[in-house]
Amino acid sequence: MTDDEKRHDQLTRAPKSTEDDAAPRITTDVRDNGRTRIDVAETAAVRPGNPERQNG
Repeated sequence: MTDDEKRHDQLTRAPKSTEDDAAPRITTDVRDNGRTRIDVAETAAVRPGNPERQNG
Protein backbone atom coordinates (compact mmCIF):
# COMPACT_ATOMS: atom_id res chain seq x y z
CA MET A 1 0.00 0.00 0.00
CA THR A 2 1.13 3.52 -0.72
CA ASP A 3 1.24 6.14 2.04
CA ASP A 4 -1.95 7.72 0.66
CA GLU A 5 -3.72 4.36 0.67
CA LYS A 6 -2.59 3.67 4.23
CA ARG A 7 -3.84 7.11 5.34
CA HIS A 8 -7.21 6.54 3.66
CA ASP A 9 -7.53 3.08 5.18
CA GLN A 10 -6.70 4.34 8.66
CA LEU A 11 -9.11 7.30 8.49
CA THR A 12 -12.05 5.27 7.14
CA ARG A 13 -11.65 2.20 9.35
CA ALA A 14 -13.83 3.42 12.25
CA PRO A 15 -17.45 2.19 12.19
CA LYS A 16 -19.04 5.62 11.68
CA SER A 17 -16.36 7.11 9.42
CA THR A 18 -17.09 8.37 5.91
CA GLU A 19 -15.05 9.20 2.83
CA ASP A 20 -15.07 12.84 4.00
CA ASP A 21 -12.91 11.81 6.96
CA ALA A 22 -10.13 10.87 4.53
CA ALA A 23 -10.38 14.06 2.47
CA PRO A 24 -7.15 16.07 2.30
CA ARG A 25 -6.91 18.74 5.00
CA ILE A 26 -3.94 20.63 3.56
CA THR A 27 -2.65 21.69 0.17
CA THR A 28 1.01 22.12 -0.72
CA ASP A 29 2.59 24.22 -3.43
CA VAL A 30 6.30 24.22 -4.27
CA ARG A 31 7.29 27.73 -5.35
CA ASP A 32 9.92 28.74 -7.90
CA ASN A 33 12.33 29.65 -5.11
CA GLY A 34 12.20 26.05 -3.82
CA ARG A 35 10.08 26.84 -0.77
CA THR A 36 6.94 24.85 -0.06
CA ARG A 37 3.76 26.68 0.91
CA ILE A 38 1.33 24.73 3.08
CA ASP A 39 -2.30 25.89 3.39
CA VAL A 40 -5.41 24.49 5.03
CA ALA A 41 -7.54 23.08 2.22
CA GLU A 42 -10.74 24.97 1.42
CA THR A 43 -12.56 21.63 1.68
CA ALA A 44 -11.24 20.86 5.17
CA ALA A 45 -14.09 20.15 7.59
CA VAL A 46 -12.20 21.70 10.48
CA ARG A 47 -10.20 24.89 10.08
CA PRO A 48 -7.93 26.63 12.59
CA GLY A 49 -9.01 29.84 14.28
CA ASN A 50 -12.22 31.23 15.68
CA PRO A 51 -15.06 30.92 13.14
CA GLU A 52 -17.00 33.66 14.98
CA ARG A 53 -14.30 36.29 14.40
CA GLN A 54 -13.45 37.92 11.07
CA ASN A 55 -9.76 38.03 10.12
CA GLY A 56 -8.20 41.36 9.31
